Amino acid sequence: MPLKLYAHPFSSYCQKALTALYENGTPFEMRVLAYDDPQIMAEFAALWPIKRFPVLVDGGRTVVEATIIIEYLGLHYPGPVALLPADPRAALEVRMLDRFFDNYISTPQQKVVFDSLRPEAERDARGVADARAMLDTAYAWLNRHMAEREWAAGDSFSLADCGAAPSLFYADWTHPIDPAFAHVRAYRQRLLARPSFARAVDEARPYRPLFPLGAPDRD
Repeated sequence: MPLKLYAHPFSSYCQKALTALYENGTPFEMRVLAYDDPQIMAEFAALWPIKRFPVLVDGGRTVVEATIIIEYLGLHYPGPVALLPADPRAALEVRMLDRFFDNYISTPQQKVVFDSLRPEAERDARGVADARAMLDTAYAWLNRHMAEREWAAGDSFSLADCGAAPSLFYADWTHPIDPAFAHVRAYRQRLLARPSFARAVDEARPYRPLFPLGAPDRD
């Protein structure tokens, strides 16, 4: 049975998993989540009542969370690109950087976006300000980290870069990366040029009008 990925092309965490799948040319069936398709939404809810995506189905096994999906693929469907190093010490750095992008880039970015969807009276101005401050702090740290690196964990594209790509893609739309952070901006461009992520970005282009803050006319 083919792998099935329940996902939406415009979701950052779905793009993270898609980048890993495309990186290794792993065959799978895309099950696009759409609220006007009650059948697929019912399938999705039955698989994972938490209703967070992506969700990978491999026969009778359901795998949730983008990072775990990528690690699962590496164990059960390895390809030419090892996204997690075999050496446990090197793998630890990759996992740390993966958490950095999820927790300190993606999470505050989503805080700003989701807050914009709330009614005016329910918005959290302090929380949004804190999220923007966190993004600036994270950009500054990452700029130092990337000063002499091509990819997040060194010379090889990894799980960490799968997470970095959509995180930085949307973060720069939400809270622009200051030109002073030249290493971060250059890294973001390398990620956009990576064929696996470029494919995920292209597949999501039809959904850009849905971006709550207004998608910029670039990328």
